[in-house]
This record gives sequence, structure tokens and C-alpha cells, in this order.
Amino acid sequence: MSPVLYYALPTMGCYIMLSLFLLRRPRLLHTPWVRAFESSLVAHRAGSGEKLESTMEAMENSKAQRADLLELDCQLTRDGVVVVSHDKNLLRQSGLNQDVDSLDFEDLPLYKKKLEVYFSPGHFATGSDRRMVALKDVFQRFPRMPMIVEVKEENKELIHKIADLVRHFDRNKITVWASEKNSIMQKCTAANPEMPFSFTVFRGVWILLLYYLGLLPFISIPERFLLIFLPSIINRTYFPSSSSTLNRLLAVVLKKMIMRKSLIQHLEGRGIQVVFWCLNEESDFEVAFGLGASGVITDYPTALRRYLDNHRAGAGAPHT
Repeated sequence: MSPVLYYALPTMGCYIMLSLFLLRRPRLLHTPWVRAFESSLVAHRAGSGEKLESTMEAMENSKAQRADLLELDCQLTRDGVVVVSHDKNLLRQSGLNQDVDSLDFEDLPLYKKKLEVYFSPGHFATGSDRRMVALKDVFQRFPRMPMIVEVKEENKELIHKIADLVRHFDRNKITVWASEKNSIMQKCTAANPEMPFSFTVFRGVWILLLYYLGLLPFISIPERFLLIFLPSIINRTYFPSSSSTLNRLLAVVLKKMIMRKSLIQHLEGRGIQVVFWCLNEESDFEVAFGLGASGVITDYPTALRRYLDNHRAGAGAPHT
């Protein structure tokens, strides 16, 4: 055996054993984040499978189901009002082919009478309330309801207005920044660093890489939430118009890479809430909670509430 291997192999073995040891005991090196609220039941677009998405009626319905959080998306109108809307262009939601930022708040159209639930293709939601709402009004109506606010546009004015509203309504601890893009998240955390924030796509991939390299137990993590999709829903709901061989292969690969119970338990042990989206079937709830996740983002808060209540009453209650 060469001198290099003589020393390298034992060193590598010790490193692997130490990494695995610390992976299972995350609190030896890190003080876990204190949770201001739980996230067992997160209502996607305020519960878009049961009422029209992002309306006050949907939010009231989710509150009635004891949702832990509302998941909302925000856009900015021409006259500077932060409005709750998933889409920037209003065609899908209202039939009007115009962007939110091309209209004043008072001129925003009503939602269509029914909207297809994106993660449940072929299913539609209806409701008596079809009005788009300002984030300010949402904060006034639900002052202590925790919320995830996702920013999709790299719009500095939008970000600063959200940050100011959160401060004004004293919601720093119960409003979560969310965005897929690193550049947007950096602007969000700079605008209001007191708000907890979630992983971006880049940061999620980075954490996954650290996990497989055995470095994750040694790295500090500022994020409080990992909002992650369940790979098994890819061909069923995430790409509802296609089930190609490539999509099936992608689902298998991502399932092997992401659905690692030891990874999720390590993050949870550090106070980072792992929440799977967007799950609408009981079998998917079972998988998510079986992996040790904190919660689920769903379009159907009534179904998830029924599942949680039934399992909390039984002997095999999931981790929530």
C-alpha cells in the first residue's frame, strides 16, 4: 500500500463516520431555530381547490380548517398596490389578456366563475367571491395568521412594499419570504432581514450536494423553510400534459436523490421545517409525513385537515 493510501483511507473512514454521527445528531454543532408556528397544513394559493384561488373566501375557508399557514403570491399594480395574485398576466385567472402592472387596483377584473386546479388536472374550483385582494387587506383580516409570501418578479418596489407592510402590521416573525430565484431572495432578505425565509432552487441543490458530500452537518443554514416538491407527483400532476420517458426518468432520479429520510430528519432537527408541495391526495400525505416532514402544501385544506385529525387520533400519527 502506498503511503498516500495508508494515511488517506483511515482519514476518509474517520471523516465518513464523523459525518454520519453528526448527521443523526444535528444539535451537537447547531442550535436549532425556534419555531414561531407549525406548518402541518399550508393552504396553497389560500386553498385553491375548494374556493377560487387567493380570494378572501378561500382564506376564510382555510382558516375554518385550522390551516397553519396561507401560501400567497404577490404582484404590483400600476398604482403601486401589492395584490395577491399567482399570475402576472390575468388571462388564465380572468380572461383578460393584460398584466397586473398595466392596471390600477380598482380596475382589476373579477376571477372567472371557475378555475382549474393546476395540481389536480380536470378538477375545478368555484366560489361566490371573485374579487382580487390587496395584501394590506389580507393582513388586516388575518392579523395573526402565518403566511408564506412568494415573490416571482424581480421588482424592487414590490419587494420593499411587502417588507414595509409586514413591518407595519407587526408580522416579522409570522411572514415567510419565498422565491425560486437567488437574486430575488437576496433583495427580499435585504428589504426585511427579520422575516424568516425559505430555500431558493439554487440553495436547495447546494444543500443536497453538501448532504451527499458529507459536509452538511458542518455548515450553518440561515433558511427556516425548505419548500420542496414530491418527485412522485411529477408525471401525475406537475407535468399534467405529458408523461414522456424523460419525465418518468426524471421522477425516478429525483425520488432517489431527494426523498432521503436522514436528510429531512437532519434539517428538522435543526429547526428547519420541511414542507412538501403541492399534494392533494391522501397517499401523498402519507409519503410526506412518513419521511418526517413538518407539513404539506395543499389545494384542499379540508382533505388534509381530515387526514391530520384522523392520524392524530390514531396510534400511528405522523410527525406534525
